[in-house]
Amino acid sequence: MNSALAQSHSAVVARGQFSGAEKSPSARRNMSAAAAKRAKTTTTAAAGAGVAVKILPTTPIDGQKTGTSGLRKKAAVFSSGNYLANWVQSLFLALPSEEVVGSAMVLGGDGRWYNREAAQIIIKLAAGNGVSKIYVGKDGYLATPAASAVIRARKAAGGFIMSASHNPGGPEEDWGIKFNYSAGEPAPEKITDKIYGFTQTVSELKMADIPDVDLSKCGVTKFGDFEVEVIDPVTDYLELAKEVFDFDLIKSLLTRSDFSMKFDAMHAITGAYAKPILVDVLGADPSSCINDTPLEDFGGGHPDPNLTYAEELVKIMYAKDAPDFGAASDGDGDRNMILGNNFFVTPSDSVAIIAANAQACIPYFKGGLKGLARSMPTAAALDRVAVALGVECFETPTGWKFFGNLMDAGRLSICGEESFGTGSDHIREKDGPWAVLAWLSILAHRNKGIPDGSPDKVTVAQITKEHWAKYGRNFFSRYDYEGCESEPCEAMVEHLRAVAAAAKKGDKFGPYELDFADDFEYVDPIDGSVASKQGVRFTFSDGSRFIFRLSGTGSSGATVRMYVEQYEADVGKQDVDAQVALAPLIKVALETSKLTTFTGRQTPTVIT
Repeated sequence: MNSALAQSHSAVVARGQFSGAEKSPSARRNMSAAAAKRAKTTTTAAAGAGVAVKILPTTPIDGQKTGTSGLRKKAAVFSSGNYLANWVQSLFLALPSEEVVGSAMVLGGDGRWYNREAAQIIIKLAAGNGVSKIYVGKDGYLATPAASAVIRARKAAGGFIMSASHNPGGPEEDWGIKFNYSAGEPAPEKITDKIYGFTQTVSELKMADIPDVDLSKCGVTKFGDFEVEVIDPVTDYLELAKEVFDFDLIKSLLTRSDFSMKFDAMHAITGAYAKPILVDVLGADPSSCINDTPLEDFGGGHPDPNLTYAEELVKIMYAKDAPDFGAASDGDGDRNMILGNNFFVTPSDSVAIIAANAQACIPYFKGGLKGLARSMPTAAALDRVAVALGVECFETPTGWKFFGNLMDAGRLSICGEESFGTGSDHIREKDGPWAVLAWLSILAHRNKGIPDGSPDKVTVAQITKEHWAKYGRNFFSRYDYEGCESEPCEAMVEHLRAVAAAAKKGDKFGPYELDFADDFEYVDPIDGSVASKQGVRFTFSDGSRFIFRLSGTGSSGATVRMYVEQYEADVGKQDVDAQVALAPLIKVALETSKLTTFTGRQTPTVIT
């Protein structure tokens, strides 16, 4: 048992399903003798919200610095000692007291192992620190985009999201947590930096002396002036989706006899949303949803929707009689992959195509788009759409939080990242189901008036190729080298910075002539904040470029990401395989970086 819960702790109800063998009791958190001793020495404080509060002593724990998407570590780390409790208490200390005391907050997650125990810890700390109400998804479930929607709909002060996103789950795998602010956006660095500061000095935990809350059924549980409302995890998100999209239009597509689709929830959180939305409301055949039961270890899989880890869906979509449309989402539901019959749509193309068709196909955008944005490594296909629409296009660092300021200022409608994240200003998170519904809206709009069974049915591949013909194709690929040792990776990035600093316009890199090279720095156009060292990029005179950066989304080690992009306006050359078209640039990028020398890796873990 976590020492932060050394007081009476009832059994956690409604355990999530688990695909593997049940773990032995030793794999669960048993209260140590030291923890029991500490529990006896705690004191009771005045009630913060009409409940008794126990003050539990604790000591700082190293390494609790929040990254671009929250704090992520191995589940065994989070589930030991006061690791989670320290971070949550530090967050309450970092927030202004007026934003905590008497406030309402949201809690949910992706269903991974340890979420249910963690939810009880967070609820008790929230009550102990003066929060008056917690909205928590039934069974602890809330997809990240749904959490953002709930925060906004219920005017909460913020919310906790228990997720390590697309990383594997289970006792030996990853766990994570992040805090989203009152607009539903990830907490800004000014808050996460304060949280980190308090993790280095935290000395006590304010834990409400209340029993565990039954999260298996919807309803309100009260303890004095503090209450926990267990809500349906789908309802608020579904109501918002109905405001954004034309559900009758989408239903007209999904109920056609000549249209078929597959949505792969990868045994992650969108399994809780797929059937209620796609089947029950929009009329899709129940067989359209696969792997749609959330499991604590995601069925032993890696819930990252790409061509490597979504292998089952890829095989289905590249079969002889493949469905017309395929999509997958990740652990917490904020990422997406889009496929057609024997056709893959890159995330960079996907956001550009959605933006180009949004006003005509999605009611939420019928008044036009305010602006567009992409992360710096994302291919520039979106930029060309922005020019055609006459709107701004912003280039930001990787991390969804950088889009929030632009949205709040009314300058951004649709945005995306090459890491399979797409979304809009309807919430303040990337949104996997939103991207799926956007594509279904485009397909439905393009197929209006085309008879059921007609050979003229418009396909994903046709829409994409017509987009290339109009705007040109940005060939793009990303190489991921996962689980590398951190030190040599950091040395490689320093080497690249030195090469970029010494390079000058006109220098030759193989057959490519350099336009500029730098380490990307972003100055926020709204608040003037600066984010530096966001990726080393080499851009050439023909618009080609390659970029290297270290990812901050893993729980251990380092992931090197290499991005390569090349523009092609000639329609006759746009059907070439991306790996073939990019081969010369990939060779130059690997030679310039000396990646193999630094990391010892001969091949990437994942190619997108």
